[in-house]
Amino acid sequence: MKKVFYFGLVMLLSVTLFSACTSDDDSSSDNSQQIAQIEGIVEAGTWRITNFNDSGQDETSDFTGYSFTFASNGTLTASNETTTLDGTWSITNDSSSSSDDDSNDDDDIEFNIFFPVPDTNDFEDLNDDWDIVSTSATKIELIDVSGGNGGTDRLTFEKN
Repeated sequence: MKKVFYFGLVMLLSVTLFSACTSDDDSSSDNSQQIAQIEGIVEAGTWRITNFNDSGQDETSDFTGYSFTFASNGTLTASNETTTLDGTWSITNDSSSSSDDDSNDDDDIEFNIFFPVPDTNDFEDLNDDWDIVSTSATKIELIDVSGGNGGTDRLTFEKN
C-alpha cells in the first residue's frame, strides 16, 4: 500500500511540475495578424523621418528631404533629389520575453532596419531592431534602448 501511495504522490508532483513548467507566455502568442497589419500600413506610400533623436541628440535634419519606400519584398529605399540608398526592412516577433523599452502592446514586435553603409554614414544610425511604440495609417513611432550605455533612441516616420 505504501508503494501505491508513493507512486501516486510522485505522479501528482510530476503532473504539477510539468504543468508549472509549460509556457504560459502566450502574450507574444501569434502576432502574425498584427505584423501583417503594420506591414500593410508601411508598404502603402512613401514616408519621411519627422523625428530622429539619438540618445538625446536631435539628428532629424540628417534625413531632411529623404523619402522612404518600404517594399513588400523587404527592400527599403531612401532617396532625395541626388542620392538613393537601398537597404532592407522587416517586422518580426521579438524573441526576448522582457523589454525595458518604453513601448505599449506592440512590445513583442520589432521593426528591423538595415542599410549597408559605413559606420560614418548617417543612415548607419537607423540600423537597429526598433521596438514599436505606436502605429497609425500616417505615423510610426519607434524606440530603442541601447544595451551598453542605456541611451534611448527615438525614430518617427510620417506618411508623405
